[in-house]
Amino acid sequence: MKHCDVIVIGGGHAGCEAAHAAARMGVKTALITLKREGIGVMSCNPAIGGLGKGHLVREIDALDGVMGRVADKAGIQFRLLNRRKGPAVQGPRAQADRKIYREEMLSETECRIGLEILEGEVIDLLMQGDRVCGVVLADGCEISADAVILTTGTFLRGVIHIGNIARAGGRLGDRPSVLLAQRLETFGLPMGRLKTGTPPRLDGRSIDWSGLEMQPGDENPVLFSFLSKSVSARQIECGITHTNSQTHDIIEKNLNRSAMYGGHIDGIGPRYCPSIEDKIVRFSEKESHQIFLEPESLSDHTIYPNGISTSLPVEVQEAYVHSIKGLERAEILQPGYAIEYDFIDPRSLRPSLELKDVQGLFLAGQINGTTGYEEAAAQGLVAGLNAAHIVRGKEAIVFGRSNSYIGVMIDDLTSRGVSEPYRMFTSRAEFRLSLRADNADQRLTKLGLDLGCIGEDRKAIFLEKMEQLDRAKSILSTTTYTPTQLNAAGIGVSQDGKRRTGLDVLAFPNVHVEDLQSLIPELCDMAPAIRVQVEYDALYATYISRQANDVDALKRDERHAIPSDFDFASIIGLSNELKQKLVGARPTSLAQAARIDGMTPAALALILARLKRGNRAIRA
Repeated sequence: MKHCDVIVIGGGHAGCEAAHAAARMGVKTALITLKREGIGVMSCNPAIGGLGKGHLVREIDALDGVMGRVADKAGIQFRLLNRRKGPAVQGPRAQADRKIYREEMLSETECRIGLEILEGEVIDLLMQGDRVCGVVLADGCEISADAVILTTGTFLRGVIHIGNIARAGGRLGDRPSVLLAQRLETFGLPMGRLKTGTPPRLDGRSIDWSGLEMQPGDENPVLFSFLSKSVSARQIECGITHTNSQTHDIIEKNLNRSAMYGGHIDGIGPRYCPSIEDKIVRFSEKESHQIFLEPESLSDHTIYPNGISTSLPVEVQEAYVHSIKGLERAEILQPGYAIEYDFIDPRSLRPSLELKDVQGLFLAGQINGTTGYEEAAAQGLVAGLNAAHIVRGKEAIVFGRSNSYIGVMIDDLTSRGVSEPYRMFTSRAEFRLSLRADNADQRLTKLGLDLGCIGEDRKAIFLEKMEQLDRAKSILSTTTYTPTQLNAAGIGVSQDGKRRTGLDVLAFPNVHVEDLQSLIPELCDMAPAIRVQVEYDALYATYISRQANDVDALKRDERHAIPSDFDFASIIGLSNELKQKLVGARPTSLAQAARIDGMTPAALALILARLKRGNRAIRA
């Protein structure tokens, strides 16, 4: 029997990141996928990043993941969202060439040392007691492993809906994974159904672009990877059009023919990415909805009309598309559809993304109730790193809410569960002033070096950057200046007699490194990227120091670990409702318990008292 240390099932965004992470950790890894050419396919919107999502991509990159580098190679339009707002809520986004992205991800995967790609369908899991020990393929082949990572996306009992027509499929053109879903049921895991959707694809040659507003990318693109220097692909513009009253009338009259509104779908869809039917129903007061016409590739004419995902019948899709300005003669190359699939309640997982009840089995991506390439990839990274640690007999790697959006997401999932597909937003983070996209490497690359998942090239570049940052901050903080000196340099400061360092002055609004060069000539030699980083760090320094107390308090709570066999039901004073939620969620720390819906300070005090009285407060 063939043996691998780690097996990753699925070649989507979660699977790719998981396989690369495990292989970077030096364990023998196999990536099993239905089709080799399906690795890295962008099943829905051909774009990476956005608000919150862009932060995740930067964090993946800081840990030497692949999504950021591949997105930079495939990017055909880059935009920094919220550019006019502060850096803490800015999000890099790139429209990607679907073909380039897939080809580059496959190339990266084929070249990864210690990673083997296997084609096949996994239909069963091999077990030794309550521990997974391998997989069974449809052809009867068995492969043993010390850890298995499931990244099944929308394939678990996937059903595609177009109007009242439903057919099995993991995505259009691919069969679903049914036997594996049935196998997971035998573990007694809490499972449910979710749904997502996609719009019809249009032939760009049949669109009348002449009267449409065009949106270019940024003049100075902000890339995802800390290693990338410039864009690789030709840059393009996207078109903008809108629905209208005629569009809305067509959809309203045919709502009963929509799979969602016709009662054919039980799964819950993403509230923050609604179908066009949902928009018409939920926002009936709106006269129009914006549509971005996004080219899918430089090498073909397919257009992705972002904003009109649907499960209406094909003839209705044609009618409402043709009612939209610029799309009067648009040809539909592929109809829009909804897809419904199984997911597992993520409260069944440890923060390492290992199932609590099945040792060695990790889950990542949409199987955990999330939506989006970026959320999936971030989970894959965590699962891959932890699977490698299991193989080596090391403790779990847990990302905290105070050091990463990855930690925020995983804690949200494992402590709160999901009532709809989970999407990352900056508003989910308590410490978003310090969890910025620009400083992801400062927060996480040192951790990656300690774990051993950082390559030599990134290590050298990171250490050089940190040396330059430290040198720049030292120069800026060594000398203080009077208000008279600062005003003479053109920096308006009140005559309060207070001396300030260069870093203090950079915290003022609209003050830049260039403004200090007459006082500090050494700043002339500072690299542009370092200047920007120093300015951002100085701008937020005061706020972050105030946040530090909150972070310390959170970390103190996080260190109160809760044993897996802790008896919540026996705690006198807890409501029956809270007992049920705690038993269902089985939080692994006091901080995680605190974020369970309905938790109170008094209830937390009871739990902490029991932990201390039973000498069970384990320091993580």
